[in-house]
Amino acid sequence: MELGGLHHLTAVTTEASGNVEFYTGVLGMRLVKKTVNQDDVSAYHLFYGDELGRPGTEITFFDWPTLRLAPNRRGVGEVSATELRVPGGALGYWADRLDEFGVAHGGIQDHGGRSSIAFTDHEGQRLRLVDESGSRVEGGVPWDESPVPAEYGIRGLGAVRLTLAELGPTERVLVDVLGFRRAGEYSEDGNTVVVYEVGPGGPGAEVHVLVDPGAPRAHLGRGGVHHVAFRVPNDKEHAAWRQRIREAGLGVTPQIDRFYFRSIYFREPGGVLFEIATDGPGFATDEDPEHLGEGLSLPPFLEDRREEIEARLTPITPVKGARG
Repeated sequence: MELGGLHHLTAVTTEASGNVEFYTGVLGMRLVKKTVNQDDVSAYHLFYGDELGRPGTEITFFDWPTLRLAPNRRGVGEVSATELRVPGGALGYWADRLDEFGVAHGGIQDHGGRSSIAFTDHEGQRLRLVDESGSRVEGGVPWDESPVPAEYGIRGLGAVRLTLAELGPTERVLVDVLGFRRAGEYSEDGNTVVVYEVGPGGPGAEVHVLVDPGAPRAHLGRGGVHHVAFRVPNDKEHAAWRQRIREAGLGVTPQIDRFYFRSIYFREPGGVLFEIATDGPGFATDEDPEHLGEGLSLPPFLEDRREEIEARLTPITPVKGARG
């Protein structure tokens, strides 16, 4: 039994329209599902990914406008950066594209042994485009209607970086419970970053841990990350993972049916919320693949509340100024 790598990452926006413009118009990802946060139906839940939103390609956002005046406070106990994989040789194109849209970035640099470009979105979400050359995790298929040519398109998640006050407790969970293995380390801004990989390893199956004991506790807000999810193929393995996590003494939720996949959640000792999600059923469960993300999708258990839910949501109109 082994995790297959990253499934998705869920972050926070306070500007749904600007968020759609940035991730589809600038980064060229497909909005594959426009739904609501099932635990807070007043908030959109927006899913971006490859042509079908395959597991491992998704970055998702809860839209919480009430946090507009509360930017994420950086610190320990958070996912502090997210990598997006692009094909080998694509970074030159991306540097030019980010310049074209006025998105400040750090240029093409070596980062942990891979070429990459660091930048933030228009709300301060910390992102990094990384050359996926040599990746052992199969990448996604870019949407053929993306404004970004397919040969340069984002293929999926690369790695997530956690910032923590100490390494030991989290390392024990990653290695002894979740089956990660220590794969190396590098230095960033005077701090050591330890690399862990799972399953096939490499981009798409890595967690990087930066230890900064002097940093304050992070506080979630605009431009922050809510949780990171790892993938399993089916319900049988999902149930086995829940049992394993429970036996390790970690508080884990019951299995929750999210309709597009099933989930369990728990916090690792450093404070970061982890999810384990099934690969299926997928986003074409309730929409034709040709029309993913075009309307508001609701799972069957919320469908009878559609009129109420739609009345509380602000229509999304992509904002051309959402450039970073």
